[in-house]
Amino acid sequence: MNIRDGSTALITGAARGIGKALAVKFASEGADIAFTDLVIDENAKQTEAEIAALGVKVKGYASNAADFEQTKTVVDEVKKDFGHIDILVNNAGITKDGLMMRMTEAQWDAVIAVNLKSAFNFINAVLPIMLRQKSGSIINMASVVGVHGNAGQSNYAASKAGLIALAKSIAQEVGSRGIRANAIAPGFIETAMTAALPDEVRAEWAKKIPLRRGGKPEDIANVATFLASDLSSYVTGQVIQVDGGMNM
Repeated sequence: MNIRDGSTALITGAARGIGKALAVKFASEGADIAFTDLVIDENAKQTEAEIAALGVKVKGYASNAADFEQTKTVVDEVKKDFGHIDILVNNAGITKDGLMMRMTEAQWDAVIAVNLKSAFNFINAVLPIMLRQKSGSIINMASVVGVHGNAGQSNYAASKAGLIALAKSIAQEVGSRGIRANAIAPGFIETAMTAALPDEVRAEWAKKIPLRRGGKPEDIANVATFLASDLSSYVTGQVIQVDGGMNM
């Protein structure tokens, strides 16, 4: 076990995909899991059941992560239900791709709100708890496009670059209080979203990756486990690219 037994991890947008992989991995390490999603639907309930089967406490919360007041309410509920919050993973995210000259204000605002403002909301709400505990690990789920940009994704890239800078800034602000903040920048990860891409598109992606394959959600979960655990007790303010070498 790498994560301390009985730790509480709060993960946003974790009913499916990478967020779910993180929740399951953390639970297998002995952490109790609080997770959010826009609605607690059948997917979320299935995630709850899978995590509960691992013998830890788990609860899903319906939350619009981009809503500041909703976030405060959810964090208060998590604190009441679990007693403490030791790990925060800002994973909630959306895409609304398009070239800048055709991008609408609504597309820009939606992506920045869900991907970046949500992280502000949750960090702002969770920090007082972690400060009282004098410990905590904050992990922002960024992207390789937040490091090098990507045509047609200026809103998404800007939001992910913001998550990296946010983690570095928080690391400087609260490091002296035993709280660490880092970012993970996934590359091409095999999820339901990427599975829907045409085979030729997936093949072109693979050619750009030295390992010649896409990553799995579990690859991200393994790195997140490191950052959430005492194994990374001297690691803060960093961005770790999990991309098979595509962005060296």
